[in-house]
Amino acid sequence: MTAKNILFIMFDQLRWDYLSCYGAQHIETPNIDRLAQKGVRFTRAYVQAPLCGPSRMCTYTGRYVHSHGASWNGTPMKVGEQTMGDHLRRAGMGCWLVGKTHMAADAEGMARLGLDPDSIIGARVAECGFDVFERDDGMRAVGPDGPLTEPGGHGYDAYLQARGYDTENPWHDHANASVDAQGNVLSGWFMKHAGEAANIEEADSETPYLTRRGIDFINSRDDAPWLCHLSYIKPHWPYIVPAPYHDIYGPHDAPPPNRAQSEFDNAHPVLKALMRNSVGKAFARDDVRSAVIPAYMGLIKQCDDQMGVLFEWLEQTGRMEDTMIVVTSDHGDFLGDHWMGEKTFFHDAAVKVPLIIYDPSAAADGTRGTVCDELVQAIDLAPTFVEVAGGDVADHVLEGQSLLPLLYGETAWDRDRVICEYDYASTPLADALGLSVREAVMFMVADKRWKLIHCEGGLRPILFDLKNDPDELVDLAEVPDHHDVIAQMYDKLHAWTRRIAQRTTRTEAQLVALRTTLRRRGVVLGIYDENDTDLELTVAYRDRKAQVRKQPS
Repeated sequence: MTAKNILFIMFDQLRWDYLSCYGAQHIETPNIDRLAQKGVRFTRAYVQAPLCGPSRMCTYTGRYVHSHGASWNGTPMKVGEQTMGDHLRRAGMGCWLVGKTHMAADAEGMARLGLDPDSIIGARVAECGFDVFERDDGMRAVGPDGPLTEPGGHGYDAYLQARGYDTENPWHDHANASVDAQGNVLSGWFMKHAGEAANIEEADSETPYLTRRGIDFINSRDDAPWLCHLSYIKPHWPYIVPAPYHDIYGPHDAPPPNRAQSEFDNAHPVLKALMRNSVGKAFARDDVRSAVIPAYMGLIKQCDDQMGVLFEWLEQTGRMEDTMIVVTSDHGDFLGDHWMGEKTFFHDAAVKVPLIIYDPSAAADGTRGTVCDELVQAIDLAPTFVEVAGGDVADHVLEGQSLLPLLYGETAWDRDRVICEYDYASTPLADALGLSVREAVMFMVADKRWKLIHCEGGLRPILFDLKNDPDELVDLAEVPDHHDVIAQMYDKLHAWTRRIAQRTTRTEAQLVALRTTLRRRGVVLGIYDENDTDLELTVAYRDRKAQVRKQPS
C-alpha cells in the first residue's frame, strides 16, 4: 500500500520528554509508543516559534515567522500567504480541520481585496487554508473587560448544553473547573485546583470529544484523498482533567525541576525577567509544581488513551493501510524548569517537540521502529505532505524540506541548523527590559552541538553547549574561549537571514528561464555589430528594407 490520506495530529503544549517513547520514566504512553514502533521517531524536531499562534502559522505555511509575519497570537496572517491547503488542493488532496488552529483572519486585507468571508475562497483565507469540519480553539476565558472568545467552539458548546451542562460557559464551569460539596465552581485557572476532578464526565471532555469528531470526519469521506488536521486543545492549560485521570499521578510522580541556583543567579537579563514574571515565580514554588504536573500528566495520559481509541478504529476500518499518521506538538511547557513556566523561550523544554511519522508505504518498511536524530523543523511537514499527495513542491514558497527521504532510509540530509524566532513586542517583557517594539525580538540558531540566542536591543547573546550541557543550565556566551563558536553560530544565523524568502511569485525554473528570455525576445543590449552575437537573436533586425513613408493626406 501507499499513503493516500494524511492524519496530521497536533497536541497543544505537549513536551517531548513527557512521552515514554522519548525516555520519560515518570509516565507511560503506550499508544503513542506503538505508533513510534510502526514509524520513525525524530529526536531533534524543532518548532519555529515558542508560542501557539506563530508556531502553527509556520507549520501551516511551511515558512518562517520572518516570512509569513504572524508573529504573535491573534496576529493576522496576511492575505495572499499560501498554506498547506493551497498546495495540497493543487495536488488533488483536500485539506480539512478538526480542532484548533489559533489563526486570526486578515479581515482588513480581505475587505481591501473584496474577499467575502462567506465565499469558498474567503472562508479558506479566513481559516488558514483549511476547509473546516469543526473548529475549536478551546478558550472561553472571561475577564472584567468581557470574554476572550477564541474562534470556533460553538459545536462543543452546543454538545455540552445538549448533554445537560446548561450554563452560559460550560467550557469553564465543567470542562475546565471542578466543584466542591456546596456546589461552588473551583476554576481551573487557579492552579491550587489542579488536583481536583473536572466537573464533567470524562467522555464529554475536550479530548474524547475531538477524537470522536475526527472519526466522524474520516467516516464522512468518499474516495478522494484528504488531509485531516486533528488538532487537540490539551494538554494546554488550564491544568485540570476529569476523573479518573485527576489522581492517577501525584506529586511523587513529578520529575524534579531541571534548574540550578547558579542558573538563576547568573541569568541573562532576558532570562532573569522571565524568571521573575508572575508565571516564573509561580512555577518556582514546589506547591505549584506538585499541583500542576500531576494534572498535566493526567491530561497527557488521557490524550494517549484517546490515541489508543483512534488507532484501534483506524486498524479495524482498514484506514491504517492507506493513511500517513503524524503526531507532534506546537511547543512544550517549562513547568518550572529553568525557573520558568509557559513556553516563551528557546530551551528544549519549549521548542523541541515530539515528532512521530507512520507511513504505510512499502518504501518506508526499512525504517519502521527507528529513530532519526537529524535536525528537522515543523516547516518540513508542508513539503512532506505535498510529496505524499503527488504534487510538486513549490520550493520558492515552502522553506522546509520534505522528510520523505528520511522516512525512506536515504542518508543524505544537508541541514546544519534549525531556526526559532520570538517577537515579544506586545508583552510585558518588552517593558521590563525597556525595549521598543522593534527591539523586542530574539532569534535562536542551533545545530547538534551548540545553541545560540541573539537578542536585539543591544543585549548580549546566549550560548549553550548541547553536548556537554544537555540540560542547558550554563550560559557560555561570556566564558573565555567561546568567541570562535559564537562567530560560527552567527555565520549560520546570518546565512539564514540572507535567504531569498519573499520571491514567491516565480519558481526557480522560471527565474532561470528569464536569464535568456529577454535576449530571445529581441533585447540585445551591449551589441556593437550584429555579427558579435548569435545571429539567431538578431534575425528580426537584419536584412530589413526601410519603407517609404506615406505622406498623410
